[in-house]
Amino acid sequence: MNAHARTRGRPRAARRDAGGQGGGDAQLNAARELLAAVLRFDAPADAVVSRHFRAHPQLGQRDRHVLAETVYQVLRHLRLWRHLAQGAPVAPELALLALGWQGDAARLGDALAAWRAQTLALDLSTLPAALRYSLPDWLAQALAGEGFDALAASLLQPAPLDLRVNVLKATRDEARQRLHADGIDAQPTALSPWGLRVQGKPALHRASAFVDGLVEVQDEGSQLLALLLAPRRGEMVADFCAGAGGKTLALGAMMRNSGRLYAFDTAAHRLDKLRPRLARSGLSNVYPVVITHERDERVRRLAGKLDRVLVDAPCSGTGTLRRNPDLKWRLHGDEIARLAEQQGAILHAAAQLVKPGGRLVYATCSLLRAENRDVIEAFIAAQPGWRVLDAGALLAQQQLALPAPSPMLELRPDRDGTDGFFAAALQREG
Repeated sequence: MNAHARTRGRPRAARRDAGGQGGGDAQLNAARELLAAVLRFDAPADAVVSRHFRAHPQLGQRDRHVLAETVYQVLRHLRLWRHLAQGAPVAPELALLALGWQGDAARLGDALAAWRAQTLALDLSTLPAALRYSLPDWLAQALAGEGFDALAASLLQPAPLDLRVNVLKATRDEARQRLHADGIDAQPTALSPWGLRVQGKPALHRASAFVDGLVEVQDEGSQLLALLLAPRRGEMVADFCAGAGGKTLALGAMMRNSGRLYAFDTAAHRLDKLRPRLARSGLSNVYPVVITHERDERVRRLAGKLDRVLVDAPCSGTGTLRRNPDLKWRLHGDEIARLAEQQGAILHAAAQLVKPGGRLVYATCSLLRAENRDVIEAFIAAQPGWRVLDAGALLAQQQLALPAPSPMLELRPDRDGTDGFFAAALQREG
């Protein structure tokens, strides 16, 4: 008996469910396989998705888009949808897939598509907030306060694609025109004078504006960190936790390719990602340096010599949950205290590099006070020779107005349209 004969006469949804087990609709089956791999949480979701696509080169661009978008939608709503999937007419993992499905709903079958539509239309307002917004209890408690609902709802939305214009090579208008010629629609960002927000998900790596180094991918909020540090021509500057170097490139452009800019990081593979970006940028004042830890001798030799230092500290990443929704399921509340201790140690080490009268900016992409204000307050209490500068006033000097100006920069996706960022500008007294 062939496969079609075995399923003849069964409800369409049941046939689709059977297909998800290893036959039937190929796209749905591929999505189910990928979702199962991602939900093991043994690696970041983006790494799992990339690895899966490399292992399945037969998947076309359209299939990859549907699979990736479906998986990320499930990750955003995972806690709530697991709760709702208990009433599904199919296996829980297939119900999750159906709720997050970003392809043709007809592939789900009539019965499952109907259940999906009914479930997504439910009034969920009486559910506990942590469940409704698909947050772990500890994270919902940490974010609780004024504006919680708006913030939590914003974290369930996909993030936009922001670009930073390389001012060494083009003005924002010129870069926008080049992108338009490549068929990419981009609009100026509201806060950063270098920012462009792209509509949709174009193949940016093929665009001439990207290949020629006119633009780099960088969230608008991240761009503001460089503006807050405000390095000048000819200065000695360090990006203390440079990573792949997005902020390093912004700092180098602000310095107009003069002076000396150190890009420190403890991971060589992260700095390796900086090198091709550096080549596109046209910068020649950047010096990538792999260090073993924050007290490395190569760091200590620069003690008291640098004009400005940026510390974008390793953190929970809760400000990037729109981009990395799996973080909230891989992160545990008891890790925050350990991160805060590490952040304090990095901040103290980086502060030793700054000369009297110099500036240090401490930043995280975290929404949690324990990684932000608490770290700064502990540092100031232990280092009486430092003071906090008014971040709003520093940006105002560059004709930048924030919706909620304050002594410390605190950006939120719901209010500012950026990733969640915190930054404090500190000055060492002369």
